[in-house]
Amino acid sequence: MPYLLLVLTTLFWSGNFVLSRGMHADIPPLALSFWRWALALAIMLAFSSRTFVDQRAIVFRERGFIILQGLLGVTGFNSLIYLAVQTTTAVNAVLINSCVPILIALCSLVLFKEPLSLRQWAGILVSLSGVALIIVGGNLSSLVELEFNRGDLLVLCAGILWALYSVNLKRYPADLHPFSYLLGIMIAGLIGILPFYLVELSMGYGLSLNGPTLVTIVYVAIFPSVLAFIFWNRAVRDIGANRAGVFIHLMPVFSSIMAILFLGESIELFHLQGIGLVFAGIFLATYSAQMRN
Repeated sequence: MPYLLLVLTTLFWSGNFVLSRGMHADIPPLALSFWRWALALAIMLAFSSRTFVDQRAIVFRERGFIILQGLLGVTGFNSLIYLAVQTTTAVNAVLINSCVPILIALCSLVLFKEPLSLRQWAGILVSLSGVALIIVGGNLSSLVELEFNRGDLLVLCAGILWALYSVNLKRYPADLHPFSYLLGIMIAGLIGILPFYLVELSMGYGLSLNGPTLVTIVYVAIFPSVLAFIFWNRAVRDIGANRAGVFIHLMPVFSSIMAILFLGESIELFHLQGIGLVFAGIFLATYSAQMRN
């Protein structure tokens, strides 16, 4: 079950990357981040507010953990990604975001002294090579021609924040209901976004409501926010951040498939080769754990 949840999570996040880049000229980045989480919070309140109230003593006890997670995973990661796609290409953003499994491994090592096995390192590297193959269109030599800018650095910073968020789930309290946790980090994260959103508004960057912008906000609120966070949090608690992190390499795979399905692009041999390497890497990184369970 955790592996299916991770596949769905990366599928939803891939749609988030595609939409945010496609709509970057129509929706200001912090407006997208704020209204995404405002709508997601409203959805969560509709069916989990009773649970949150019932667990208010636990939520208050764990307020430090919840606030930190909200600032890392909601305020920081998502806002930086939306800011980044204003000034960087989708190719560069996906490539840098694919380093998240390595960042998770390093954070696990530093914060919790959790070293990766040789098999897990091999899986990460094999999977990363598949990602690179897809990104450069089958010509690995073109990697040296990539140029990085401020947006690329923002993606890297976002990746570090997400790695810290994921690794910190190891401290997740056993008696905290997942819905109470998600509602808590949404509230904390939305409060964190608000001052930056107000600054954006003061600079004259408003949101125009129309069909495409509404569809974008509804999608990113339901799928990459509510569902993906529930799925990711559950999977990381079940199998650990290191093994879960490898699945982020599925995002360039799904992005390529979306381009083929929705943009009419054709599938090439390097797509199949890259997808094969990604799945081989995931198998290497997770197979030993499956055998022990």
